[in-house]
Amino acid sequence: MYRTQKQALLSKIEQVLKDKYDITGANIATEQPPTIALGEIATPVAFELAKRLRKAPKMIAAELAAELSGMDGVAAIEVAGAGYLNIKLDRAAAAKRIANGEHADIGGKGLRLIEHTSINPNKAAHVGHLRNAILGDTFARLLKKDEYKSGYPVVVQNYIDNTGVQVADVVVALLHLEGKTPEQVDELIGGLIARGERVDYYMWDLYARVSQWYDSDPAQKEARKKLRLDTLHELEVGHNEVSRVADLVATAVLERHLETMERLGIEYDFLPRESEILHGHFWDAARALMIERGVLYEETAGKNKGCWVMRRPNADTMEAGATDEDAKVIVRSNGTVTYVGKDIAYHLWKFGLLPGRDFGYKVFREYETHPCWISTMDGEEKHPHFGQATAIYNVIDSRQNDPQANVVESLRAMGYIDAAEHYTHVNYAFVALTPRCAEELGYVLSDEDKQRPYIEVSGRKGFGVKADDLLDRLIAAARAEVDARHPEDAEELRRDAAEKIAIGALRYFMLKFTRNTLIAFDFREALSFEGETGPYVQYSAVRAANILRKSGVSHDDALAGLQGIDLAPYFTGDVGDSLWAMWLIASRVTTVIEQAIAAAEPAIVARYAFQLAQEFNNFYHRNHVLNETDESRKKLLLATAAVAYRELERVLGWLGIAVPVSM
Repeated sequence: MYRTQKQALLSKIEQVLKDKYDITGANIATEQPPTIALGEIATPVAFELAKRLRKAPKMIAAELAAELSGMDGVAAIEVAGAGYLNIKLDRAAAAKRIANGEHADIGGKGLRLIEHTSINPNKAAHVGHLRNAILGDTFARLLKKDEYKSGYPVVVQNYIDNTGVQVADVVVALLHLEGKTPEQVDELIGGLIARGERVDYYMWDLYARVSQWYDSDPAQKEARKKLRLDTLHELEVGHNEVSRVADLVATAVLERHLETMERLGIEYDFLPRESEILHGHFWDAARALMIERGVLYEETAGKNKGCWVMRRPNADTMEAGATDEDAKVIVRSNGTVTYVGKDIAYHLWKFGLLPGRDFGYKVFREYETHPCWISTMDGEEKHPHFGQATAIYNVIDSRQNDPQANVVESLRAMGYIDAAEHYTHVNYAFVALTPRCAEELGYVLSDEDKQRPYIEVSGRKGFGVKADDLLDRLIAAARAEVDARHPEDAEELRRDAAEKIAIGALRYFMLKFTRNTLIAFDFREALSFEGETGPYVQYSAVRAANILRKSGVSHDDALAGLQGIDLAPYFTGDVGDSLWAMWLIASRVTTVIEQAIAAAEPAIVARYAFQLAQEFNNFYHRNHVLNETDESRKKLLLATAAVAYRELERVLGWLGIAVPVSM
């Protein structure tokens, strides 16, 4: 409602400026007044017009106020200070619009493609991967905005680097460190699965071992380094025993990753694999296109001699014959393609700019509502198409800022300006542990480590928190709290509540910090029922639901109960202002979603959820709903609780957090 009313106001002001002053294109900024008593919307537009009209801002504001009077949904327009316009909404009318669920449409045409998670399929997912997956999943939910049926068409992809160096390391460990044959690797993986043991955990330990093995013997260091490079080359070539082992490992670990993410409510539409990008000759097509567009050339001198490099944006300003030592290497002198080169090819496909190249597709996993497809060389005849995106969002950590910028620059250099403008790198800082959390997980810390603000984790060193272990610990801690609070509840109800609280705690903790803030994860802080936490927001929703349950009024009936009631008297004075504050913040949900999408920043929504919960709790403590004797006011209070619950549930849903029945 708030966004709809604001848009109507801006449109009306634009029309007045054109008709009265013959002015178009003015910057009409809006803001919220410092106190709710001053109104809901303010604009300083009169100050911008003062020089152009050669009038005092206050005089212009008075003229605008006269022209804007009588607008639907507006109770009063007042001039404040030296020329501000304060707009006061018709609170009674607005409340009924909010109760009816009126929200602005912020959707649009064109496919939005979101890529997130993208864990190397060589070991278990860890706490750092969870931040990526939760950010990406939440952003996809915001774009889809299913609850209002007004979102964007969205495809969620999870890129699988099954031919990269991390997978190569595990293959080296299996074939050389453990001396297994491909058949024995197959038996090993099958045996682990049959016994209910974790393939991804086994590979976690193996990856740490081989990482140390490479450097453990100085006399063998060069030979082992060559073994690693040779293995990587075999993976890229494919169709050999080395690549067969890699496929066994990557597929088994990928299955586990998807199971881990599904525990958090995270699902995917398509799993493109690097092996198909290589063997489907995506790079060959991209290379030809880059050469044709004058972006890629072979260096004949200097440190990059023999490499194919990408011209820098200012390369044309160099003197003839000069060597660009800072040009980005795309193909190494030995013929292998760099990460950036593969990524350029992949993103040309994403935007539908790689004619004649596509993946084969087959179903890899069946979710309750849709299948998840995976790339293959020979797929099913009937399948969806996942490229041809209008806009792309890549959730990749901040260490990849430079490669991501290179991909964008390559698109721009090839003349695909629109694609470059609609390519968003959703970057984020890494996740660490508080020393307290690390000790709770069983790690032995030195006195110096105990004084650090955070402890970094490293999968290569085997120091980290596996995602499933973290979830299990959170669920166990939440279960202890639920059992203590509600021992009378049935086992199934307590188990469900514990899982929802634990997942809500984890997801909210990962989302409440802005993306480029380093996170030091802490069990106790995340699970607290007080402060800016997931459980606090969930508890607020449960509290609102309990009011309705105890009153014997359904959610829908509570909202419908406002019809025929004169609400205006209840929204006046200090008491009315405090009641209206709950309705006003509930009306801003679409504005918040719009801001979060524009900034690619889910933390904006997490913060809003907390503010919504705070405002509801203020309402709860100020009003004794069930004991209210004024029947009309009681109906308004019940409707307030219903609106609070509805918006809390919706906003938590966009954050991927469910509301338990009890807490």
